[in-house]
Amino acid sequence: MDPIAAKYIAAGLACIGMGGAAIGVGSVFGQFLSGALRNPSAAPGEQGRLFLGFALAEAFGIFSLLIALLLLFVL
Repeated sequence: MDPIAAKYIAAGLACIGMGGAAIGVGSVFGQFLSGALRNPSAAPGEQGRLFLGFALAEAFGIFSLLIALLLLFVL
């Protein structure tokens, strides 16, 4: 296999992590909304966990983008 083709395939596979991050963010906000609609008085207490989950999911997506860019332009 050509090394350049392998590099493009690896970068494409690393970009799957960005899709996982999108699914994670949707799941975090969906579960928060579901819980907030069931118990509105507890929603303000859960916002810290909401933002933590959002930040971790986005960090995963940014990390996978970084790996893909490193594979494409550095290696």
